[in-house]
Amino acid sequence: MRKYLIIFGASGNLGKGVTTSIIKKKYDSITLLDFDISSLIISQQNINAKRIKDLSLEENVAEAFEMFTTDRNSEYFIFSTIGGYSGGKEISETSYDEWLAMQKLNANISFLIAKYSVKLLKKSAGGSILFTSAMTSINPEIGKAAYGTSKNSLNYLVKSLALEGAKYNFTANAIAPLALDTEENRIWADGDILTKPEEIGEFISHLFKNYKKVNGNIYEITGNILPNL
Repeated sequence: MRKYLIIFGASGNLGKGVTTSIIKKKYDSITLLDFDISSLIISQQNINAKRIKDLSLEENVAEAFEMFTTDRNSEYFIFSTIGGYSGGKEISETSYDEWLAMQKLNANISFLIAKYSVKLLKKSAGGSILFTSAMTSINPEIGKAAYGTSKNSLNYLVKSLALEGAKYNFTANAIAPLALDTEENRIWADGDILTKPEEIGEFISHLFKNYKKVNGNIYEITGNILPNL
């Protein structure tokens, strides 16, 4: 069985860390996708980096998936870090444009990636889709209504995918980190709650390896998660 890995948003803080970890695993082909791929280091022959366009437009998502072919001897594993954050305002202070922007980045784009992932997976032997949600989508906070609601929409999408995927032999899950271990987050956050992107990469590898057993979950992630694997 051939195994293929696709990572959307491979150049961001999460994407880079996850990629560093996950490319060490056994995949026949790994495709890294982002708007800017200049910072990606291609160190293995089985890795390809491709530039993508605005994913809020369906034709661009369709184009991104056109490069992939499959058959009943192939499994596809798709991870998306695509999203955006805007917060710090109460609902009465949030503009409608800000609200729509969060829906576009976190819900609409995820829907399009899900749609075309499913089209690919239906023709394959199986596989899994993993999205990036957020802790606040499960535990609401003041000042994050637009962001949290958009990520909660993503959670519902994931659970719907999980139900639909049962008859096609694919699964769907999401990770919901509290905070990544980055220079920016170390300024305001206690180190105990920060999670290294590389550790998330190990967790993702665990999920993909056991994809037939894990489905429809939104995994809340806080701090060091490696001891729990």
